[in-house]
Amino acid sequence: MADSACIPSGAVQPVRAEAPRHAALVRLTHWSSALCLLALLVTGMEIVVSHPRFYWGETGNVLTKPLFQIPIPSSRPSVPTGYRYVLPDQNGWSRALHFQAAWGLVFAGLLYFLWGLFGHFRENLFPAPQERSWKTLAASLGSHLRFRRPTEAEAWSYNVLQKLAYLAVIFVLSPLAIWSGLALSPAFVSAVPESVTLLGGQQSARTIHFFVSLSFLLFLLIHVAMVLRAGFASRMRAMISGRVPETMEHS
Repeated sequence: MADSACIPSGAVQPVRAEAPRHAALVRLTHWSSALCLLALLVTGMEIVVSHPRFYWGETGNVLTKPLFQIPIPSSRPSVPTGYRYVLPDQNGWSRALHFQAAWGLVFAGLLYFLWGLFGHFRENLFPAPQERSWKTLAASLGSHLRFRRPTEAEAWSYNVLQKLAYLAVIFVLSPLAIWSGLALSPAFVSAVPESVTLLGGQQSARTIHFFVSLSFLLFLLIHVAMVLRAGFASRMRAMISGRVPETMEHS
């Protein structure tokens, strides 16, 4: 311990841990979910291009005034967008892949959720009693807004803002994405009509699904930006191998 006092400020210091930073199942579901989410975002954009108009209620078509519309050309000439040309129609393969990727994400999410109930949520995601205050949340938010690089100790735990973001994705965005997505399926709606009624109609479900997708995209962009800021190589190694490098630069 006495030798640590001789290490100059800014030097590389060893960081060791007995347990992996991320459990194997967390890493497996993280990367499978990331691939599925990427496929969903790409195919979702292709689906939107076929009809970039959104409505509220049960019905909506080219003769209905939209709630709003995205200012891009459509892939179908029958959809009025104000553009004199149409984009290439990719609606067929995009819907098929969107459906497959959605079930892949549901399976990975369900596996992660069931495993999380046995301790992961309680130990790593639910804020500790000392973190449940506006002061702690404001301090964490201020740190992020100033783009402060995390310390070595923070490499082995989630801060309160991360915990709340992950909990929102797991318990709010994901269930809402699944619900609104199933409400767009005629087969599911015929079996469970209340699924779409509670959302205000099938067109309302589509609009809600669109905004939930935007929320996922925003989360993904912020997540990647924070990983780059915190140290891309060490965070990637932690999520691939489960461990951070034995030496990390102390900043």
